[in-house]
Amino acid sequence: MDQSARTGGRINGILVASGLWHDIDFARLELLKLLAEHERVRIRVFEDYENLPALTEADFLISYTCNVAPSLAAQEALRDWVRAGGRWYALHGTNSVIRLMSDGNFGTPDWAPLFMETLGSMFRSHPPIEPYTVTVADPDHPLVQGIEPFDVTDEQYLMHTYGDLKVLLETEFGGEAPGFVEDQWEHAKHPVFYIHEQGEGAVLYLTLGHCRHHYDMQPLMDYWPTIDRCSWDLPEFYTLLRRGIEWCIDPVDAASEAARAEAAANAPEL
Repeated sequence: MDQSARTGGRINGILVASGLWHDIDFARLELLKLLAEHERVRIRVFEDYENLPALTEADFLISYTCNVAPSLAAQEALRDWVRAGGRWYALHGTNSVIRLMSDGNFGTPDWAPLFMETLGSMFRSHPPIEPYTVTVADPDHPLVQGIEPFDVTDEQYLMHTYGDLKVLLETEFGGEAPGFVEDQWEHAKHPVFYIHEQGEGAVLYLTLGHCRHHYDMQPLMDYWPTIDRCSWDLPEFYTLLRRGIEWCIDPVDAASEAARAEAAANAPEL
């Protein structure tokens, strides 16, 4: 990462927010409001992952996308940026590549393998939206400390995972996920919130966060009858969002404090 872009304690972040079938406007605004709680953070907002010069200057990345697959060059840049120390808070549909198949079901082709391997997971399907329970897999971890099991009405993500994941929250599911090519799942635990460490950096992934407005299903349908907020209605979700943002910022804060301490120690006595 190019640290020359940061001066005077400034922390540079990127928010990528775009995609299909979700109320991206709502999610983008909510995330920007949470980021605005940190006065040192300055954010650039993009609709895709292709601005590689901006990535080199970023201290952290937050993404809320659905069906947005980076180019190969961007996949390689994201992987290398994380390995070099970047922190990426990926939300909800970031790990999705979805296509409507000829049989009317949704398939998830392996079109962005480096992207999914860096994220640590790839969305494959979800059952119909209905309440399910999220449990705490590592209650002592600071990101979930004090959070009790909670019920949520959201898309329950069923995924393929990659690498060694540190699972913080999880859920259980077994049964059918109609409408998807991979529609049969044996009963098992599935990650909801996890850390995927790589090199000097890491990805923090949270599968919760579905939202949809009346016009977000176009062109599949002109008008969706409800406004869905799902996890965005829960205080637990906002706790996880705020803690994830702080997780992104912490390494920069620590480095800045160390630099200030070193400068103070080396300052000439007056």
